[in-house]
Amino acid sequence: MKKAVPLMIQGTHSDAGKSAIVTALCRIFMQDGYKTAPFKSQNMALNSYITIDGKEIGRAQGVQAEAAKIIATTDMNPILIKPTGAYQSQIVVHGKPFRNMKAGEYRQDFFQQGLTLISDAYDRLSSSYDRIVIEGAGSPAEINLNDRELVNMRVAKLADAPVILVGDIEKGGVFASLVGTLQLLEPEDRKRIIGVIINKFRGDVSLLEPGLNWFEEYTGVPVLGVVPYIENLFIEAEDSVVLTNYSSKQDPSKDIDIAVIRHPMISNFTDLDPFFEEDDCHVRFVKQADELGNPDLLILPGSKNTIEDMIFLHQSGLANKILELSQGETIIVGICGGYQMLGNSIEDLHKVESAHGKTSGLGLLPMKTVITEKKKTVQSVGKAMFGEKQIPVKGYEIHMGESYFEETYKPFIHLTNSQDGVITENKQLIGTYFHGIFHNDLVRENILNEIRTKKGLEPIYDRVSFAKKKEEGFDLLANEIRRNLNLDLVYQLCGEFGTNRDDNNDVKE
Repeated sequence: MKKAVPLMIQGTHSDAGKSAIVTALCRIFMQDGYKTAPFKSQNMALNSYITIDGKEIGRAQGVQAEAAKIIATTDMNPILIKPTGAYQSQIVVHGKPFRNMKAGEYRQDFFQQGLTLISDAYDRLSSSYDRIVIEGAGSPAEINLNDRELVNMRVAKLADAPVILVGDIEKGGVFASLVGTLQLLEPEDRKRIIGVIINKFRGDVSLLEPGLNWFEEYTGVPVLGVVPYIENLFIEAEDSVVLTNYSSKQDPSKDIDIAVIRHPMISNFTDLDPFFEEDDCHVRFVKQADELGNPDLLILPGSKNTIEDMIFLHQSGLANKILELSQGETIIVGICGGYQMLGNSIEDLHKVESAHGKTSGLGLLPMKTVITEKKKTVQSVGKAMFGEKQIPVKGYEIHMGESYFEETYKPFIHLTNSQDGVITENKQLIGTYFHGIFHNDLVRENILNEIRTKKGLEPIYDRVSFAKKKEEGFDLLANEIRRNLNLDLVYQLCGEFGTNRDDNNDVKE
């Protein structure tokens, strides 16, 4: 049976840049003629990706599949953990909700079942691809968790994969974190490390060379590359830990002010990414009422726990501020959970997401939402109605809830056999279950030009192509990694691994 050549990327900590490195290697191996797939056994993220057959996986693996120019499947991320609050998470197995669990319950009761799921998924991928790039999570040196972990060295053993360890120099102490990680690994796990990458470096690499030489001499592990900090990298992010990075893209001098409510359980915030690429848009995240101001466009994004986030809006005073804005010129858009918040009420009688069974919404739409036990996950296409215009759109839905209107309304999107969302006659209030709605260039263009016209500014047409920008981002990332990573040595070490392993990379105790 055919068996793919594996390579695993692990990090010294979360947000070391593992996902970006995996994305780059998926594009590079594809460019080099190998049929390549990403794999992450277990992912914890609130940003999801919906596969072509309507299944839910981590967004990073979907994006990595796009970089490799293949169709994403649940075998690439068989287990997805989605925090819901109160130390509990929804466990998604092969794209469908399995059950809600607390961390201890998951480790104790799900471990063996999870290991079997992971092993079977990897075996299927391995028989269908030439190369598999595997992504770890957190750190392999989390010794309190390693007896029952399902995402780092246990997966490396399962796949018999060599491992590259990534350290983020921007956070400081990169040599200490790399050496410390190596020293805390079990001897057999340490032998899997074929090299390290120092990531997000700013400055003159020659100043780093004494440290690189010391590291290689002390550990016996080669430094495979020093990857620079890549400015304005257009690769979709996976989790809210990176939201702080968006601040570097803000520019209050731009024509259009866009405020995004950052409620505690924000999810699928990649819906907003296209606005960061628009030359006339200033995007800011708002957590407090006194930060809201008077934006031109207000977006309520998705939520993993709509009731809890709606309660946050009430308690923080943001709800009242949003109601004040609705009386003015601000265009308000709610997406998925944010759409549900626009209605009169949200009910969760089965307590699927929240211990609170019900809360009032903003009351901007004559609508109530009932949270259901069954999750809807689907890719969709339709036509968005914006004034007299009918704009072809595609997106995806992922929600546990149905919304019911108590009065007649004008749908925002017409699907083949149904309708979605609502848009008011004055085009100032829009709600939709469609994630990715702003990824449709003409929707974005029409909304922004509506704002520009109100402000007495000339419309801007032929705006940036989101799809083109994504492809350029993949190629930019791949080119940077090619320039700064010893790929010849990576290919050589991967080829030699398992057939010529020795003890030379033991770390001094």
